[in-house]
Amino acid sequence: MYDMNVLNKQIQVIYGRVLGLHQQPQSHIPKNDVLPIALKELGVASEELQVAVEELTRQNEALLTAQAQADSTRSLYQSLFDFAPDATVITTLSGTIQEANRAATALLNRHANALIGKPFVTCLALDDRAQFRDLLNRVNQPALSTLSLLTQTQFTAQLQRRSQDWFEAQLTLDVIYNKQDEPILLRWRLEALSDRQQTLTALVQENSSRLRCIDRYHRGELLRIEPQNLWLVAEGVVKLTTLSQRGEEILIGLVTEEQVFGGSLTKLTTYQAISMTDVKLIAIPVSKLTESAELSQLLLPRMMQRLQQTEQFLAVRGHIRLCDRFEQLLQVLKEEIGEPITIAEDNQAIKTGTRFKAKLTHQDFANACCTTRVSITRLLGQLQQAGKVCFDDQNHLIVIDDT
Repeated sequence: MYDMNVLNKQIQVIYGRVLGLHQQPQSHIPKNDVLPIALKELGVASEELQVAVEELTRQNEALLTAQAQADSTRSLYQSLFDFAPDATVITTLSGTIQEANRAATALLNRHANALIGKPFVTCLALDDRAQFRDLLNRVNQPALSTLSLLTQTQFTAQLQRRSQDWFEAQLTLDVIYNKQDEPILLRWRLEALSDRQQTLTALVQENSSRLRCIDRYHRGELLRIEPQNLWLVAEGVVKLTTLSQRGEEILIGLVTEEQVFGGSLTKLTTYQAISMTDVKLIAIPVSKLTESAELSQLLLPRMMQRLQQTEQFLAVRGHIRLCDRFEQLLQVLKEEIGEPITIAEDNQAIKTGTRFKAKLTHQDFANACCTTRVSITRLLGQLQQAGKVCFDDQNHLIVIDDT
């Protein structure tokens, strides 16, 4: 790359030499010799300037070529984004919409120009905006670790179409980072839950050649795991565990509605599934996945959810202090099996929180946090005294929202 500072210095040196010739005493250089010397100096300067111009021209052509390639690449990725099947909205860290693909504009029934530059929160119902703003505050916390941002965050909310009708949707947040691991943009994937329910209903109604049967289990039953089948949870919550070398149970996953599990998805030698509630399962032969592209496409996102959840449970064990492990575990469980709840206390005070749909024992918490049941019992007691958690009449844990 040609340095413009060098060129400027060269010009200044040449100008100084020519100016020096003009100011030289007449006795030093004969008058008839000044003009030839000056012309020689100007000729040298002209050649140096010509070299500089050629180099700048070459660099300009290279920049134009690079700009054309960048524009072509950007056009390609913009096209992929616009025609992506998932409804996706890109916002700033403050929630201002930067881009919305065609699936998103169709889902919201709004033109892209009516969305870009507007706060995304205006598309949400009033009751859901506090949760949305709380999520933005968490993303923008300076002390928030990179590891906690890498996991996806999901929540349900009411979204509004331009026609003024409302629909329930699941929002999945991904944080986009720069090379310095700093969050710069937010990517929101939108999915209408009514469409998901229709998809599940269609799957349940598939003929027996594709889906073998539907099984039901009561709470606490051990589920059979067959390597030739995947199991889709239609209702309820299933707990997946394995055993350590010392024979201790390790919690490795919670499978909720519309998620899958099965022996073909693990390499663990000890792998068992237990129903935490009454459950309904759909058996899907693995061999049928290669025969139906539609079925494979339907199950692929559910397999990805299982992988992402497993990574979240692994991240819980990465914290050194027990209180940090337990706090991170509660966040994961709130996303996976949590449902919003309002609590009215004796003094008429109203609090909001998240209730776990499945009842987890102190030993379940201990297994997930790699600690003892006694330590979990003591920690839960401290959190109860601090007013951060409580239990309902069915002994389901409730995490109280911060006020």
